[in-house]
Amino acid sequence: MINAGIIGGSGYTAGELLRLLANHPHVNIDFVYSTTNAGKPVTSVHQDLLGDVNINFTENVNPDVDVVFLCLGHGQSKAFLTAHNFSANARIIDLGNDFRLDKDANFDEKQFVYGLPELNRKAITEAKYIANPGCFATAIQLALLPLAQKRLLQNDVHINATTGSTGAGVQPSATSHHPWRTNNMSHYKAFEHQHLGEIGESLKQLQSGFEGELLFIPNRGDFTRGIFATLYTKLSADFKEVVSLYNDYYKDEPFVNVTTDSISLKLAVQTNKCFISLEQKGGYVLITSVIDNLIKGASGQAIENMNLMFELEEATGLRLKPAGF
Repeated sequence: MINAGIIGGSGYTAGELLRLLANHPHVNIDFVYSTTNAGKPVTSVHQDLLGDVNINFTENVNPDVDVVFLCLGHGQSKAFLTAHNFSANARIIDLGNDFRLDKDANFDEKQFVYGLPELNRKAITEAKYIANPGCFATAIQLALLPLAQKRLLQNDVHINATTGSTGAGVQPSATSHHPWRTNNMSHYKAFEHQHLGEIGESLKQLQSGFEGELLFIPNRGDFTRGIFATLYTKLSADFKEVVSLYNDYYKDEPFVNVTTDSISLKLAVQTNKCFISLEQKGGYVLITSVIDNLIKGASGQAIENMNLMFELEEATGLRLKPAGF
């Protein structure tokens, strides 16, 4: 069995991770770290885990676990790893943004690999430290990687993506407060979202000469979970060839599904799947990409990475639809 520890156990991503790991055939949840809830049952926060997870939160870590999932707020993982040592054999998967960019990937003699399986599967299988991708970044990269691989991104890419309220985290804020969010919609961080950096690096990993702009408008949606992203760019390639190259790129991927039919958000919610729809609009290709921000965009992808690191079948523990919001 793989003994797993979770750091920052009271948030949405940790709750989703617990739901998935509780049903994983090769994982034992060793500890769930939370200084604010230490001593309390995990189910006092994640009530839907009653009968599935029967341990308490703790403020102590077991340094000898096989894998550690960091579910901390962005910018907190470096401080935690500086203050806490784990054994040389422990794998670490960070769900925050501390190590996603190339300039941050080397930390305290730890070399973090960017954990997008559809891009870096071989490197992930050989890695000890993983930087799990952001949720918006996952949906957008999966929509664009096949074009980048064939060096077809020759123009700016226009991106509009809407996320559910769980994307803002468990701590209440003015824009996640239910009366404000309900029957409402707004954009934020237009053209400067923090996920743009990792998206750009991944695209240039496949198409080094890409110089177009990623014109990204993130939106807050009136729903709890999921990301619905639409992207368009000028494309000179034949549309049938574009569909063929997407099907070819993802033909062996367990969680990415390509279609030319229209798709909706509910296809992906409560799953680890990404659905991609392709349409031709004059000289443009329109790409729609939908994922669950908490599963494929966070905790499910983290388990994909764990499975690859421990030489398990990648989809292990991720075929069932977990209970949740």
